Amino acid sequence: MCELLGMSANVPTDICFSFTGLMQRGGNTGPHRDGWGIAFYEGRGCRTFHDPTPSAESEIARLVQRYAIKSRIVISHIRRANRGRVCLENTHPFSRELWGRHWVFAHNGQLRGVKRLPLGGYRPIGSTDSEHAFCWLLSRIRACFPEPPRQPARLWRHVHKLSQELSERGVCNFLLSDARHLYAHCSTQLCWLTRRAPFGQARLTDADMTVDFQQETTPHDVVTVVATRPLTDNEAWTVMRPGALTLFSAGEAVAMFSR
Repeated sequence: MCELLGMSANVPTDICFSFTGLMQRGGNTGPHRDGWGIAFYEGRGCRTFHDPTPSAESEIARLVQRYAIKSRIVISHIRRANRGRVCLENTHPFSRELWGRHWVFAHNGQLRGVKRLPLGGYRPIGSTDSEHAFCWLLSRIRACFPEPPRQPARLWRHVHKLSQELSERGVCNFLLSDARHLYAHCSTQLCWLTRRAPFGQARLTDADMTVDFQQETTPHDVVTVVATRPLTDNEAWTVMRPGALTLFSAGEAVAMFSR
C-alpha cells in the first residue's frame, strides 16, 4: 500500500520536516520504493515534482527536502505499485483543471472494477486505477457543478458522496485539493495533527531529527499535517474513522462528514 502526506496552513509554510520523515519510508524504513511525488500550491499556481525512483534514494527528493518551498496546501505520495507499472506517468499526485483551478489528487488503496466507470471530459494518462478514479471524480463534480457552487458545503457533501461510491470498490484513502481546501478521506487508515501556539518540539519516527517549532513559527501560525501513519512519536495524532471525510482550510478542520 502507498502512503500519503498532506498539509494545510494559514500562512505559507514549508513541509521539509514532515517530508524528511515520509521520504525515509520510500525504500529505507518502509517498502514504498515505486516512486514518489509532491505538489505545492503557490497562489494560483501549483509546483509539482515526480520521480519513479524510491524517495529514500532520490536526488530530486533531497532537493525538495533542502529547498524550503513555502505553501498553504501540500499533497505528497510515496508509491508501492499494485496497479500499473512503475513509471513517471503512474506516479502520484495527479492534477487536472476545473473552474480555472488546479485540482490535485493522491490515493492509497485498490479499487476493483473502477476502470469500468464511465468518464466525462477527463482521461487518464497512465494505467493506474487511482488516476481513473480521479478522472471519474472530477467528471462527476463537473457534471453536477458546471460552475463553482455559491455554497461550498454543497460541493463538500457531493465529494463525500462520491468518496463513498469509490469506497464500495475497495480501499480508498485519498487526499484532494481544489486550491482552496484540503480534502482527506479515510477508508482504512489516515490521521492528522494540528500544530498551534504554544508550539513545542516534534521528533520524527523514521529519521533522527527533532524540531522546536517555537523557534520556527509565530504565535499566529496554524498548521495541520495529514498522514497515513503518524510521522512523529511525541505528539498526539487524531486517527480518522473509516468512511470519514475531513476538510481543512488555513490549517483548521472546517467540515467533517461520516459514513
